Amino acid sequence: MPFLGQDWRSPGWRWVKTEDGWKRCEPFSPALEDGNNQLNDISHTVIITGDDENEEVYNTEDCEFAAKKRKKDHFRNNTDSQCFYREKWIYVHKESTRERHGYCTLGEAFNRLDFSSAIQDIRRFNYVVKLLQLIAKSQLTSLSGAAQKNYFNILDKIVQKVMEDQYNPRLIKDLLQDLSSTLCILIRGVGKSVLVGNINIWICRLETVLLWQQQLKNLQMNKQVNNGLTLSDLPLHMLNNILYRFSDGWDIITLGQVTPTLYMLSEDRQLWKKLCQYHFAEKQFCRHLIPSEKGHIDWKLMYFALQKYYPIKEQYGDTLHFCRHCSILFWKDTGHPCTASDPNTCLMPVSPQHFIDLFKF
Repeated sequence: MPFLGQDWRSPGWRWVKTEDGWKRCEPFSPALEDGNNQLNDISHTVIITGDDENEEVYNTEDCEFAAKKRKKDHFRNNTDSQCFYREKWIYVHKESTRERHGYCTLGEAFNRLDFSSAIQDIRRFNYVVKLLQLIAKSQLTSLSGAAQKNYFNILDKIVQKVMEDQYNPRLIKDLLQDLSSTLCILIRGVGKSVLVGNINIWICRLETVLLWQQQLKNLQMNKQVNNGLTLSDLPLHMLNNILYRFSDGWDIITLGQVTPTLYMLSEDRQLWKKLCQYHFAEKQFCRHLIPSEKGHIDWKLMYFALQKYYPIKEQYGDTLHFCRHCSILFWKDTGHPCTASDPNTCLMPVSPQHFIDLFKF
């Protein structure tokens, strides 16, 4: 039987993505290794302290102990010299194996995929918010204590970002509304449902959510003063092209409230028809036809009517991807050290709902 070292269950080396491909990342810098060598030399010397009359000679074991202690102090006081690389991907496994003990959890995924930094990226912001909203609706009671802390820490950073940048407050208001409704139901029905944690903690969290809602309600948009070219100065065909780039009907309505010209363009029947065709199938149109007073189909009302019955197509700047060959979940632009011959054929985009389903056991 072959001998297996004491660290045979370890995840292995750390890898970093470079222009020349994936390379193994060394745990410490060369300068730090030189310091380690100097500290190692201490264990081979004899330390003599005191005067000549009361000299005390330490044996080799004491020297090794002193050297280890100095190493710990050296690492603790020189954290800048360390160059650990943190991967932004996670291996998804749902059962224990000889190589991996236990299974990955939702809280672990929050840390490894670095959602706290993802919300600072405008391409990932909507994806993370949608994911937190789905968790608030259905998976809140299944979160562990660590996952709860991660969840509300990320939510706190999202609210602070919106308060500072005024970025997409409507999306955060919907998230907090769903979260407060769920918390009210769980707190009122305590005993009927299983809550991880003390009931007083959940009451404090509900109060925090209500405070966030009040802050967003009182949010005042900063009026930017710009003497250069503004949105109103663009030609009509360019403004029309901008409106056709929106995939959310509420964004079109909000933009139409800026100027009378944008309002006229936002009421275009062809614009709302294209939006309905993008999100819904023709069979769904036939079930919810809404004619206008002139006998034409009111595509604007059609869009909001269909939105109540059918989910709209999700569109994000950057999403998580799952590698079927490696069973690794990662951000698309970050990548992972794939061992497949053709990695592109193994990739599968992961929607927020699919992400939650991956961690259901």
